[in-house]
Amino acid sequence: MNLHHGAPALSVAGLRKAYGGTRAVDGIDLVVGPGEVVALLGPNGAGKSTTIDMIVGLVRPDAGQIAVFGASPREAVRSGVIGVMPQEGALLDDVTVGETVTLIASLHRTPPPVEEALRRAGVADLADRRAARLSGGQRQRVRFAMALVSGPDLLVLDEPTAAMDVTARREFWRSMHAFTGTGRTVLFSTHYLEEAEAYADRVVLMNAGRIVADGPVPAVMAEVSGRTVTAVVPGARAEDLGTLPGVTAVHVREGRAELRCVDSDLVVRELLARHPDARDVEVGALGLEDAFLRLTGTPAGAPAGTLTGAPIEAPAEETEAAR
Repeated sequence: MNLHHGAPALSVAGLRKAYGGTRAVDGIDLVVGPGEVVALLGPNGAGKSTTIDMIVGLVRPDAGQIAVFGASPREAVRSGVIGVMPQEGALLDDVTVGETVTLIASLHRTPPPVEEALRRAGVADLADRRAARLSGGQRQRVRFAMALVSGPDLLVLDEPTAAMDVTARREFWRSMHAFTGTGRTVLFSTHYLEEAEAYADRVVLMNAGRIVADGPVPAVMAEVSGRTVTAVVPGARAEDLGTLPGVTAVHVREGRAELRCVDSDLVVRELLARHPDARDVEVGALGLEDAFLRLTGTPAGAPAGTLTGAPIEAPAEETEAAR
């Protein structure tokens, strides 16, 4: 691609977008360097999807500027510099996977081989299958191939592993590692916290249309001070454990207690003094889910559709045998 030498992969300045009286995106600034893998996180209504839509040229901002390797979003899409994998998007039911990706490739001047895009997306074995016979997870992987076939330098993905089962998600991220290993840049939104922790170099956390945290995962987690002490405490009740000095929250499940605190040494001493039969004591740092909750005020596990760290269950359609 003919990129502007030295330009950031993505530069966003003063970006705003309102729908009626609601500010979906409220003046965000963001710079992504070449080769970075950045996760965009936030609860429903945080402005993630609107931000992505503006970055890829689907929505015009009310104010602000966007540059992709120095070009406008629409120029970047037309030239193949930016590849887009939407969360949803219709596929033609009677067209095969191979034909679909070939059609997208024909829109670009010098696309890589279609077979390479199919292989990278993990759908080479589905090349002759019509879209009507694909599961939800398979459709997502076809959209991934469609995003790859321009040979993009910036790949933007909106909830890329939605509708994929655990195995498919693992295979998808293995493919992504191969893609980013070539020095390409990736911006992805996800509601799976473990994906952001495992695969992103950097996390951008949005809430109410604004960026509330931006940095490497350890740095974002460090914005929330605290530790966890977990232990098996026979017969202990959450109410009693909550009276330990320095404990800010208690969760007891299946006989194992998790105590959140600031001074873990103090809590461990007091715990063992009051409950000498406690065992399997472990001390750890608060995770990204805790940072998410503290910075947005939204629980990560509920309601449906908000950010979650729970593993995905295989959708019924994904586990059906291919017809």
